[in-house]
Amino acid sequence: MKGKLLQRLMDPSRSGVYRTAGDAEVLDALREGKPNCSRIDVAGITQKPSLLSHIADALRFPDSFGGNWDALEDSLKDLSWLPGEGQVLLFSGAEALAATDRDILLQVLEGAAQFWRQQGVPFFAVFVDPSAQAPLPELFRPR
Repeated sequence: MKGKLLQRLMDPSRSGVYRTAGDAEVLDALREGKPNCSRIDVAGITQKPSLLSHIADALRFPDSFGGNWDALEDSLKDLSWLPGEGQVLLFSGAEALAATDRDILLQVLEGAAQFWRQQGVPFFAVFVDPSAQAPLPELFRPR
């Protein structure tokens, strides 16, 4: 299964926003560092400024980051300072986000995934969602 999941995460045509029941399988598949994995724990964050700041810190955005949704989208379409052949953003604790912020975040992440898909570069935003509450496709379902 590890090989199949890694193969999926290396496929730019599958870039997108997904959910998974747990992060262990994703982390295990990405141990070789291709693509790069950034863990973003947003548990307890309920305000947009804190959310954006936390994402910026986790992804080491430049100091010029504007702290708004447009700046997040622009920054996610660069990421040249991060290592790896593609990116996996592994979000945990997103259940407490305000519905509006969560919806906008998902739209921004999907826009970034679409951009990277067109560039032929893997980009995955994966939400750890053990209870399968997020209305997102499952990252990997073993057969």
